Amino acid sequence: MEILKIKRRVRLKKPYLVVAWPGMGDVAFKAANYLVEHLKAEELASIEAEGFFYLTGSVIASGILETPQLPESKFYFWRNKAGKNDLIIFLSNAQPDLSKADKYSQEILELARKFQVEAVVSFASMPQPTDHTQDSGVWFAATDRKIKESLGKYNFRPLEEGQISGMNGLFLGMAKKAGFGGFCLLGDIPLYTIQIENPKASAAVLEALGKILNIAIDVRPLKEQAHVMENEINKLLDFLKLGTPGQSAPIGEDEVELIKKTLSQLTKLPASVKEKIEKLFEESKTNISKANELKAQLDKWNVYKEYEDRFLDLFHKNQDKGN
Repeated sequence: MEILKIKRRVRLKKPYLVVAWPGMGDVAFKAANYLVEHLKAEELASIEAEGFFYLTGSVIASGILETPQLPESKFYFWRNKAGKNDLIIFLSNAQPDLSKADKYSQEILELARKFQVEAVVSFASMPQPTDHTQDSGVWFAATDRKIKESLGKYNFRPLEEGQISGMNGLFLGMAKKAGFGGFCLLGDIPLYTIQIENPKASAAVLEALGKILNIAIDVRPLKEQAHVMENEINKLLDFLKLGTPGQSAPIGEDEVELIKKTLSQLTKLPASVKEKIEKLFEESKTNISKANELKAQLDKWNVYKEYEDRFLDLFHKNQDKGN
């Protein structure tokens, strides 16, 4: 069975391959999907879903349960008349079975080779201890030092350590292994909203891509969606603070902040951050000067209260040693 089905034979100039799957805040998928629609990109190819995905449920429309469908994995192309790089956009509406991720990635890379892709770009979210009213900053991770240095002229923050989970991070590593260079653009999202669609972060990574590739991408519709989303979150918080008319406020400002922090903690700290915190605890046991760095990490991720007893215990033990 033919897995990679190329529908159009087109000639593209130094194309960049943009890839995206759903993830936290739906940042990557929404950004790439918007890019396809905004640029009016045309369908180029698809990957046969059977063997890479499994059915997870049935969709109900107008009260009628529909036949389950496997997710789609499609390629689109766009010719950049004003610039030197065309685009190929790969979009999948679900993450594949990660045990099949290697073979699945090879099919995408086969198309990349056929069209002589110059670089690979992925998007992702960057959960941060920020507020939903703040602008979304952009981080980046590059496959090599040269690309990292070339992106250094933009006002993005380099991701110096950590992990990019799921296919949005994994595929870029697979592409590097296959000899392709590239980078990932990550948009800030508040830790307590990772389950909520975040068009603000999608707009931020698209604006960043536009700067890098000199492509005009009008993200105003995404920013309008972000404004609506922000208002809805504000309404929820106002309701929590004020309650319904005629009733006393069910909770106060401090409790709302506590809810936000609790939600942040329930979303789970990135594994790399947990590892760093544990490492700093160990180092602080023998070198108390490391406690300053540890405290900075705990404050950054709004988890000091959860670690407070352990943190203070470091100083008690240090005093005992001094005695």
